[in-house]
Amino acid sequence: MPTRILLADDHALVRQGLKALLEKQGFQIVAEVSDGQETLRSVEKTEPDVAIIDINMPVLNGIDTARELKKSSPKTKVVILTQHDEDQYVTESLRAGVRGYVLKSQAADELMHAIQEVCRGSIYLSPNTSRAVVDAYLSKTQGSADPLSGRERQVLQLVGEGRSTKDIAAQLGISVKTAESHRARLMKKLDIHETASLVRYAIRHGLIQA
Repeated sequence: MPTRILLADDHALVRQGLKALLEKQGFQIVAEVSDGQETLRSVEKTEPDVAIIDINMPVLNGIDTARELKKSSPKTKVVILTQHDEDQYVTESLRAGVRGYVLKSQAADELMHAIQEVCRGSIYLSPNTSRAVVDAYLSKTQGSADPLSGRERQVLQLVGEGRSTKDIAAQLGISVKTAESHRARLMKKLDIHETASLVRYAIRHGLIQA
């Protein structure tokens, strides 16, 4: 039985290219999605063996999507496929439960190898990622945990994307008052008092791109 794969990337051309590549190698593509929330819904429906996810996606980024999947669909192995080789992204991905981390700059064979390894229960990281980051993660010395809850991180990403409080409430299916409460709470936790600084924080922590 072929390995069942979900593709999550907000660029249709990237998804089409990956689909053609993977199907040629005998993998079965069960779904293609373009944002994090759609990924969560689709994984619940299709129950893929592997979800290949980009980090930079609207609504809910790839790392936070992986964090949610670890809780809701632990049988699905997550492989991050990204252009980001910075230490913070690798470390945050490992914390989120990601099993594979592959750079888009690498050869296609590396992605195939990553899929095979995570299906065997191993962790696969691109050779170009920092060994020091991996060692720090394994020795539990990688720094303090994120102070924000999952919902607060979602709100922060949407603020960083320029969404209004009303838009955020509609997107997350919550009341405007609840959205305002989440925003106020995360600003208090981070000791940040204006939107521009929130956006800078979101960029520094990989929730959005500059």
